Amino acid sequence: MHRSRLMIGVTAVLAAVATTTAGAAHADAPPKTTGPAGPATSKTTGSAGPATSPVRLVLPAPTGPHRIGTVALHLVDGSRRDPWVPTVGKRELMVSLWYPARKADHHPLAPWMPASAAESYLRDIGVPPGRLLLGTTHGRQGAPLDGRLGRLPVVLYSPGANASRSYGTGVVEELASRGYLVVTIDHTYDAAVVEFPGGRVAKNPRGEIADYAKAARVRAEDVRFVLNELTALNAGRNPDAEARPLPSGLRGALDLKRIGMFGHSLGGASTSSAMYADRRIKAGLGLDGAVIGPVAGAGLDRPYMVVDTPGKGGMSTNPALRTFWSKLRGWRLNVTVKGAAHNSFGDDVQLIPLAAPLVGLTTEEVTESVGAIPTARALAFQRAYPRAFFDLHLRGKRSPLLDGPTPRFPEVTYTR
Repeated sequence: MHRSRLMIGVTAVLAAVATTTAGAAHADAPPKTTGPAGPATSKTTGSAGPATSPVRLVLPAPTGPHRIGTVALHLVDGSRRDPWVPTVGKRELMVSLWYPARKADHHPLAPWMPASAAESYLRDIGVPPGRLLLGTTHGRQGAPLDGRLGRLPVVLYSPGANASRSYGTGVVEELASRGYLVVTIDHTYDAAVVEFPGGRVAKNPRGEIADYAKAARVRAEDVRFVLNELTALNAGRNPDAEARPLPSGLRGALDLKRIGMFGHSLGGASTSSAMYADRRIKAGLGLDGAVIGPVAGAGLDRPYMVVDTPGKGGMSTNPALRTFWSKLRGWRLNVTVKGAAHNSFGDDVQLIPLAAPLVGLTTEEVTESVGAIPTARALAFQRAYPRAFFDLHLRGKRSPLLDGPTPRFPEVTYTR
């Protein structure tokens, strides 16, 4: 059992990130207990059940009025050689589009993680075969986009280090059900595993990220490339490297003047760094996220929201993050979630407790990773706050959640 692959000490990661020459904020390598979600079930999450019974995860159904469609795209950047593994040639990415759909019932549900990637990942982290069943999301593969909604605001999602674009599925589905087109990005060779068409799987050859400053730069370049491909897609070109059929209704459906971005951990660094490099991104949100590179000292002139945990690496203890905060010249908000820990922001908050008994993590280690906050409260925060932020800055729709303390979320404190 590769237990060392499953629990990376937050303290050690903080030290590694803090020593980068550019400066950084927040821990940034989520414990590798995160695995694929299973199909919906009434089994209580967080319990491994009988020794012979597999565990399953229930991702909460999105609450918005729209059904969800999704499609995966294989993108190849002909202008760049891969910065992590130059011998492979051109930089390749996998992304997924999530969007409000119509006539979706006849389309299959998408898996939480593609089968070959999931099999490889579970094997690498030491989950016994058959103990964590893989299942589906709420997104229908290839379903037509609902053109009745007009042009859709666009939100990009970047996951944490050693993670996968799958890990933000719950938040992403919620936004798509509310009328956003969300693009999730796998950053090849810093992700734990990426599956390309045909079942080809790419992994981080080093096992971990050693150079966080480089990772932030590479991810910002990835984001700029993805934005260019979205522009081409919106104009009617199919950017998929295999020219696989696209869902109907995508052409002209993206409002590329209303683009936001969010990310968890290193995905937060990706968000702020990409905003610094590309003004097409109008608003950014970091979920317990790092700040690395020139943006840490330069700040931003567009809306930015910092989501903190009470532990090490937050605004109160990290000088780089305080400097970044002081340099924000647009709308800004910092919220701290009492009881949360680094992996409270994403599907990890459910997946880690499920996988823990299968790989030998203790209760204390699980709490260190996902916090003491009840899972239902963590999920409620994930649904409510990103949506409120993007509603305000991409739609001009105010939410009292962003104005100050509310009885709906007594665990959230505010700083402006």
